[in-house]
Amino acid sequence: MNIYDFDDTIYEGDSTKDFYFFCLKKYPKMLCTAPGTIWAFLMYVLGIKTKTQFKEKMYRFLRYVKDVEGTLESFWDKHEHKVKKWYKNTKKEDDIIISASPEFLLKVICERIGINHLIASKVDKNTGIYTGENCWGEEKVKRLYSEYSDAVCEEFYSDSLSDTPLAKIAKTSKIVKGNEFIEWEDYKPSKFKMFFTREFMSFLIVGGINTISNIIFSTIYSIFIPNTTIAFFPGYITSNVVSYLLNSKLTFNERLGFIKFIKFFISYIPNFIIQTVIVWLFDNFIHGPSIIAYALAAIIGVPVTFVFMKIFTFRKEK
Repeated sequence: MNIYDFDDTIYEGDSTKDFYFFCLKKYPKMLCTAPGTIWAFLMYVLGIKTKTQFKEKMYRFLRYVKDVEGTLESFWDKHEHKVKKWYKNTKKEDDIIISASPEFLLKVICERIGINHLIASKVDKNTGIYTGENCWGEEKVKRLYSEYSDAVCEEFYSDSLSDTPLAKIAKTSKIVKGNEFIEWEDYKPSKFKMFFTREFMSFLIVGGINTISNIIFSTIYSIFIPNTTIAFFPGYITSNVVSYLLNSKLTFNERLGFIKFIKFFISYIPNFIIQTVIVWLFDNFIHGPSIIAYALAAIIGVPVTFVFMKIFTFRKEK
């Protein structure tokens, strides 16, 4: 048998996202759930909530969809064409689709195009409540063997390295990019991928907290130290102690340690140089309020700092 991921693999785009915005046009009251969804997403990014908990909160919008069955049919009437032609031309009767998207969403399209075996996240179509875990990563392998204990995968197709657990049990695995197939072991994700991860988003949130604390501490020190640039130094150090604690626990999920603490500060040296130059230029040529100088200095250099921390301070051994 062959196994396929669904979204961005045999379907052009993300079906859950498409379904959400399709429903939003018909049921704008769904926006009432947006604040809770955003908060749950932030908690997920910070590692406080699981992906399942975040998605369960997101799927609460289904409570505002009055006719779920009819809406599903209408949705796939409009989006069935996004199932890729190459898959329709090559699909077999024993194909298995394994996806993190809701089972109730994919069941309709699978029946339409003749897919007989579907494994997906079990979500109540009326309440958004999950039964079990989000069908993602290792969970896909568990679900496969729980439903097909003797499954032997000939070929596996996916758009994401998060499906590596499934790729490992297949005889042949391919990454799908549009209509292009790349051998799994030959696929090299873009270096910019690291800026589209949960880690980086968590780093940005912690960075926001660090920015605020940097501004507050530097401003407090400037009350006692008349020179803006000099007052910036203790403010920077104090805020980075806070940043180290938050990044260790929330972003990279690492234990605190003296060596890592030293590496953390070394990682911040390029950022420190950039920020110090900005504060000095602002203080000597622009002559604006010191709080603006601290804010601008804290914002610049974030990507550089993240790369240094990921590959130097919190590098995980393979």
